[in-house]
Amino acid sequence: MQSATQMAPVSKKMIWVGRVLSAIAILFLLFDSVIKLMKIAPVLAAFVKLGYPADVVRGIGILLLVCVALYAIPRTSILGAILLTGYLGGAVATHVRIGDPLFSHALFPTYVGLLIWAGIFLRDERVRALVPLRS
Repeated sequence: MQSATQMAPVSKKMIWVGRVLSAIAILFLLFDSVIKLMKIAPVLAAFVKLGYPADVVRGIGILLLVCVALYAIPRTSILGAILLTGYLGGAVATHVRIGDPLFSHALFPTYVGLLIWAGIFLRDERVRALVPLRS
């Protein structure tokens, strides 16, 4: 007996586009976590501007690094994407709270989130099965 939902064959090109999108998101977020862990002056100043005490920057950097690592590992990539979505949602809320410009600052984490989910959608059959797009 066949299932009611048949998965369409996936092209290698689609998988590679997904890998590239995921790699871009991973590299960006990895850079973001490393500069938080290094506690460089501009990062600390930005944290204070956003209303956070400077002593939490390292903890947030570690949290982001763990979420990115989970996203980068194929077996845990969906969990990582979910956790990163929550992390990025907090970033959106922070930017909205202090009144940053909408499209350049407040929605930037949303753009990264779209990159994360587009990448995993294209490269992971499990996500395509959960969110079937119909043509």
